[in-house]
Amino acid sequence: MTRRLRSLPGIPCSLFLLLALSLSACGPEASQSSEELPTAEVPEDLEAKARRLTQEMILVDTHVDVPYRLTETPADISRATESGDFDYPRAKAGGLDAPFMSIYVPASYQKTGGAKEVADELIDMVEGFVTDAPDKFALATSPAAVRENSRAGKISLPLGIENGAPVEDDLANLQHFYDRGVRYITLAHSENNQICDSSYSTERQWNGLSPFGREVVAEMNRLGIMVDISHVSDETFYQVMELSQAPVIASHSSCRKFTPGFERNMDDDMIRLLAEKGGVIHINFGSAFISETTNRQSQEVWAKVGAFMEEHGLDRGAPEVQEFIETYRRENPIQLATVEDVADHIDHVVEIAGIDAVGIGSDYDGVGPTLPEGLKDVSQYPNLVRVLLERGYSEEDLGKLLGGNSLRVWEQVEAKAKELQGANAESPSAG
Repeated sequence: MTRRLRSLPGIPCSLFLLLALSLSACGPEASQSSEELPTAEVPEDLEAKARRLTQEMILVDTHVDVPYRLTETPADISRATESGDFDYPRAKAGGLDAPFMSIYVPASYQKTGGAKEVADELIDMVEGFVTDAPDKFALATSPAAVRENSRAGKISLPLGIENGAPVEDDLANLQHFYDRGVRYITLAHSENNQICDSSYSTERQWNGLSPFGREVVAEMNRLGIMVDISHVSDETFYQVMELSQAPVIASHSSCRKFTPGFERNMDDDMIRLLAEKGGVIHINFGSAFISETTNRQSQEVWAKVGAFMEEHGLDRGAPEVQEFIETYRRENPIQLATVEDVADHIDHVVEIAGIDAVGIGSDYDGVGPTLPEGLKDVSQYPNLVRVLLERGYSEEDLGKLLGGNSLRVWEQVEAKAKELQGANAESPSAG
């Protein structure tokens, strides 16, 4: 019978194995065949293990800006692309199962109008990805669909609207976007809107949520659309946490502990409260979100850009502004974060709020050249997993972090919606 040997304290396994073999050669079992001799187990290389785990586990990234990227630089993402951070071959290599396609609507449409139309056009684009490559991509409007698509070897493309501007001033638009497959809405973006105040705005128009914004949160709960508090002011966050009957997400934010004074990230009290209510913070990979040094340098860049725009009377999207940004960054390179720095943010969330409170919201295709060393595109998630393995994270921990937490909060939002719809149906005033 083959017996598994265990090393004794203080004796290396290899030395113990040689000793055992010597003793057995002198005893009555000396004639047993070499096939019956015990074999030493070789530990799996952490890099190989990281690659294996990302392929075996469902990996959800709650914020990937592919649609808006393609409005500026069209490409066939079902094949390898020369630009951008996402395409099918790289996503498969990285083990990515469900990248939420960000339906990003710039704040400028809050002034000019047309936000709803822009959102619909971007959703049309995502549906086109599936129509053009049905063997590679599939839509997903539920965690169950994500799991089914994963079993079929397809990448799910769930939808999240970044900026509540497309809701306009009509709650019925929430039903419209739910019917189109949207499963989270980031309430604001770079400026205050009709729903709430933005973390980037120095003016507090509503001191949190507007009266309409309170109705929006309630209707999102009723429909089963996750409320995303990335980009909102601190006052908005706390009011959402008080009002929402379902868990809330931060789809692409990081820890303010590492970027003091940067309201776009979440402080420790906010992360703890989010976790207590069942929510999840999905860590943004952008170096300005991860590193205090990069954050300071990035703010200096945007100050220069703002001055240039004002001096020449240009909008953010003007070609001259893009050229100025590229030239300035080339002449004043910023210090990039590393994959280890991203892991530090994950460690911090786990330390203060637990493993159930953290996920991935990379902001690929949304933060440009500021991605950390080791996390340059969707093929490199295994690099982060390797670092976490080195730091002692278990496979159970990683399963939650990579996708389990995201799917769990999504399921809880679905369940609360069914409960609320059932209560409304049973109400004497209903119908």
